[in-house]
Amino acid sequence: MITSLPNLLTLSRIAAIPVIIALLFLDGHTARWIALAVYITAGVTDFFDGYIARSQQAVSALGRFLDPIADKLMVISVLFMLVAKSGITGWVILPALVIVCREVLVSGLREYLAELRVSVPVSQLAKWKTAIQMTAIGILIVGEAAAWLLPAQLIGEIGLWVAAALTLLTGYDYMRVGLRHMTQG
Repeated sequence: MITSLPNLLTLSRIAAIPVIIALLFLDGHTARWIALAVYITAGVTDFFDGYIARSQQAVSALGRFLDPIADKLMVISVLFMLVAKSGITGWVILPALVIVCREVLVSGLREYLAELRVSVPVSQLAKWKTAIQMTAIGILIVGEAAAWLLPAQLIGEIGLWVAAALTLLTGYDYMRVGLRHMTQG
């Protein structure tokens, strides 16, 4: 049901995306910190929607469909905006591109495998990748606005490179499983 709490949390994460993007269009440190707060809040809903759905036996087809889409929309939208507004420049665009391409590839692969009724569980390494990626993106959202506190831009960029490396590893794992099923027919 669309109005279940887990689904509403997932939908709120999707609704947060234009807010974050609008804040990234604004100049000034305050807008960056507010964008980070909205991003963190959206990230917290990602944990709670699944937790509540499982604990209340409220897992739904809609939730299973929307949750990964909400995650991918958030990651791709914010990375795109950070590149557009110079939060990600130079060679650091490369790991952002790797992450975006992997998100699209894995989505297509999961859709294909679902038609074959093959489930590909999320690995522990993929969970680490997601945690590092989301943290790096959050740090890059605030970027230079946190320069007085720590070298946030550098930390975010390093985190994005680490996430991209893990993205390649986990993407390879998914492709290996997918290719096995694709070549059997």
